[in-house]
Amino acid sequence: MIHIAELQKNFGNVRAVSNISFDVAKGEVVGLLGPNGAGKTTTMRLLTGFLTPDHGVVEVAGFSVQEKPLEARKCIGYLPENAPLYLDLEVTTYLQYIAALRGVEKNQISKRIRNVIELFELGDVVGRPIGQLSKGFRQRVGLAQALIHDPQVLILDEPTSGLDPNQITDIRQIIRNIGRERTVILSTHIMQEVEATCSRALIINKGELVGQGTLNELMHQGRGKTSYIVSAKVRRAVFAEALQKLSGVTIGEWLSAEGEVEQRVMLTGGNGHDRGEDLFQMAVQSGFPLTELRREKQSLEEVFRELTQ
Repeated sequence: MIHIAELQKNFGNVRAVSNISFDVAKGEVVGLLGPNGAGKTTTMRLLTGFLTPDHGVVEVAGFSVQEKPLEARKCIGYLPENAPLYLDLEVTTYLQYIAALRGVEKNQISKRIRNVIELFELGDVVGRPIGQLSKGFRQRVGLAQALIHDPQVLILDEPTSGLDPNQITDIRQIIRNIGRERTVILSTHIMQEVEATCSRALIINKGELVGQGTLNELMHQGRGKTSYIVSAKVRRAVFAEALQKLSGVTIGEWLSAEGEVEQRVMLTGGNGHDRGEDLFQMAVQSGFPLTELRREKQSLEEVFRELTQ
């Protein structure tokens, strides 16, 4: 549904986006994750045709954004970080205006407005000026305008910025529901946003794509140490001596009292490589069985920090 290849954008001597490539399929909600100034918003604007790339390919629903911009834009619903709302207009009037602007046929406008009002639960505020609405309802109106023309692709820039916890929960649920039938890309620098709404994430730093994959795959992409929980029915001194023979493995914290029959310890090691087999062989060679061997996943926040420092 979305195809990006070798995308590049410069502003003077500053390279804002550098050789980024990725694909997003229908039915995916993908998070574009990165620190402030990483190039997320520039990538969004290139994808929606608001900016022209210096190099690379941008395709939406099979249409080149550069060569067939009108066809591509018809397939896109876009919610920028600051939604383009007319605060003096009532919700219904605003949506009628946007629908006409987006080329929705006159005999379909009322139906499309009813659909988005129901989807975003705007029924109680349709007759009120947008300027009188809460931040949460304004964001719902922003999402409604992005979907009024029934696009296949929805692009959201920081969709929960400035909302309170209850509003954030509501918007995330709406995004998940939309993502079942459409392609959604949302940009954020908030880890919880990606964990709560996305099936896959792209991590951008200084204009470069430094990590991508499902959340589970990203958990194992960190460059740092991997943690393990290991237990064995053996004296601590014997256990520690055996562990110290493994290169690159460090005893982090003993999780059991020294005199207990079963010793439990947290280890770090491996620089991202799985050391489970090495730990198992260590126990076999030392003559005591392991009762627990578990690899601890890094949190998405830890991976993000490693990839963007």
